[in-house]
Amino acid sequence: MTDCSCQDTATACASSNERGLRRVLWVVMGLNAMLFVGEFSVGVWAHSSALMADSLDALGDAGIYLLTLVVMAGSIRQRAGASLLKGALQGAFGLFVIIEVVRRAISGEVPNAGLMTVMSLVALTVNVTAFALLTRFRNEDLNLRSVWLCSRNDLANNVGVLAAAGLVVWTGTRWPDLAVGLLVATLFLQTSFTVLRAAWREWTTGIPTPMDDGHGHTAAIGHAEQKP
Repeated sequence: MTDCSCQDTATACASSNERGLRRVLWVVMGLNAMLFVGEFSVGVWAHSSALMADSLDALGDAGIYLLTLVVMAGSIRQRAGASLLKGALQGAFGLFVIIEVVRRAISGEVPNAGLMTVMSLVALTVNVTAFALLTRFRNEDLNLRSVWLCSRNDLANNVGVLAAAGLVVWTGTRWPDLAVGLLVATLFLQTSFTVLRAAWREWTTGIPTPMDDGHGHTAAIGHAEQKP
């Protein structure tokens, strides 16, 4: 849900020969896929835009790991193509959530805070597991550290949904849930723009995009040894 470019880090794994790392990617991908199914279903049932938005983030994460594994031995342009697809999906997710937020704002439905809380705790457990699995690889290179940071941010998002559930109970209104859903949609669109811009640059130039770790350090996004 955050603009931390998860696809950049996942792509770094394409140049890694560590079987353990690849197994972790498969496991994390599976966890995110299952989380999407469960969280989206409960979000519809509970009338929660925040849960539905968070579930789409899980789907996006699962998709980029799968795409990365598929194009592991591919060229820069092939990987850039996968990133273009991911960016387009992020944009579509953002627009969907905005439409859903508007619909729920008009319909006047108050989400089921109990279901929101239970599902958020399940999502938090899944993301803690993913975070723990990725932690051992966080210092191997900049890109792997970035995916670890992205997983850490997912934990913060789960806490945000939990907070929204509490505010729904406290206020007796749907607005906290809608606010979180709208925030997530905004982050989707921001991520989409960032990813599409970088992926298009790689697609047209065949040059890896430098990745900033947030501390003034940059590195190529896992493409250094690939030829277009």
